[in-house]
Amino acid sequence: MSAVSAAVIAERLRTRGYVAGGELAAALSLALALGKPLLLEGPAGVGKTEAAKALAEALDARLIRLQCYEGLDSAAALYEWNYPRQLLRIRLGENEGGTVAEREAEIFGEEFLLARPLLAAIREESAPVLLVDEVDRADEAFEAFLLELLGEWQVTVPELGTIKARTRPAVILTSNRSRELSDALRRRCLYLWLDYPTVEQEIGILQARLPGISQRLHDAGDLDGEALRDLPLAKPPGVAESLDWATALLSLHRESIEPARLEEAWACVVKVHDDRRIVTQARPLLVAALGEAAPGAGRVEAGGHALETDFGFGSVHVRE
Repeated sequence: MSAVSAAVIAERLRTRGYVAGGELAAALSLALALGKPLLLEGPAGVGKTEAAKALAEALDARLIRLQCYEGLDSAAALYEWNYPRQLLRIRLGENEGGTVAEREAEIFGEEFLLARPLLAAIREESAPVLLVDEVDRADEAFEAFLLELLGEWQVTVPELGTIKARTRPAVILTSNRSRELSDALRRRCLYLWLDYPTVEQEIGILQARLPGISQRLHDAGDLDGEALRDLPLAKPPGVAESLDWATALLSLHRESIEPARLEEAWACVVKVHDDRRIVTQARPLLVAALGEAAPGAGRVEAGGHALETDFGFGSVHVRE
């Protein structure tokens, strides 16, 4: 793929509802310019997968996604043979002449090959975006299998030989770091840690993805997600949960958040039973974070900053 500047990428992604920080835009630009895969690591729900989807839209390229899981092998990732069609061809050719080798070569031709994501990506005439999602869920053996593709941009099918990439796809790998990836895989990739967005960034994301939301509601929704992430939760809410939370409030026809009814949309952001108990116990802190009766709001304390705005029921002080 041709090189695209970081500023152009950031603008294209923004027009498609994805707000990319400067580091992410620069990493995507470098990945395109150098023709190398980009490994995005970070907590679940911070927008790693969405970055690949938005990049495909921004480049007007086909998105090919390989969802990794424990036990994933080459048959699911690379190719399979169309066995029913091969058997039918054998039956139809029983009375035809030819040697065994000729008949075997015929049924193992490309017309009987079912291309899975990795093979489909390198056979595309126009360079696609290949998303290898949650690669940390796959086994180490699958990582080794990926090395040939990421290092040489070719794969080997024993019956057909080596198939080289027609065009070099833009490859995005994502990892939630449930296990450490091998050094060999990391060496073949550019790398970026994608963390939870800042308050200002998440407000921008909510504005981009939910243009119909009121200023008060999306600011308050962001602060609720930020406050929940400060709690010792097993599953802290990501950006996706913040979007669900704000959408739920929109469906409830609420233009602001009443602290007394804060729990109405918690089902969107609290996904573990034990976490619900922690959130319930921390409710006073969440209400305080959202600005209920915040006297002296706007005063900056050491280590923080103030947002001089009304989030539906008072000014809010947010600590960095």
